[in-house]
Amino acid sequence: MARIGAAHGIRGEVRLQSFTEDPSAFAAYGPLESEDGAQRFEIESLRPAKDHFIARLAGVDDRDAAERLTNIRLYVPRDRLPPLGEDGTFYHADLVGLAAVTPAGEQLGRVTAIHNFGAGDIIEIRPDAGGEPLLVPFTAAAAPEIDIAAGRMVIAPPDAIE
Repeated sequence: MARIGAAHGIRGEVRLQSFTEDPSAFAAYGPLESEDGAQRFEIESLRPAKDHFIARLAGVDDRDAAERLTNIRLYVPRDRLPPLGEDGTFYHADLVGLAAVTPAGEQLGRVTAIHNFGAGDIIEIRPDAGGEPLLVPFTAAAAPEIDIAAGRMVIAPPDAIE
């Protein structure tokens, strides 16, 4: 959902980077948890900044405490997320692990991550044959079919994208 960034100021506020479609949506899902579930964070206040949010977290009262939280990724249990519509949207977690196959059915590898470096989502595929990961834009042309129930995503290799 989000990642805690650097401390902000001296009163325990932190910067938060959102990974949700609606950047402020993560605040509506209740307490956030660290990846291992060992820590829970409740947002007491949140305000937008240039390309992130400034948050006050319950129990974090000074800069030292805020600095110890830097780079913690924040999650919510799946049952607190809104249901997906029929409009072809996906949760990234549902895509990681899918088999990546060509339109002809040849196995390319497995989806290992969905990245966004600012210009749109990119699918990372670990090739079955080894070597460098394949990075493909997450577009309808490059990923024309996604079948979560079947555990596969059709990938049109970049030289085949028209």
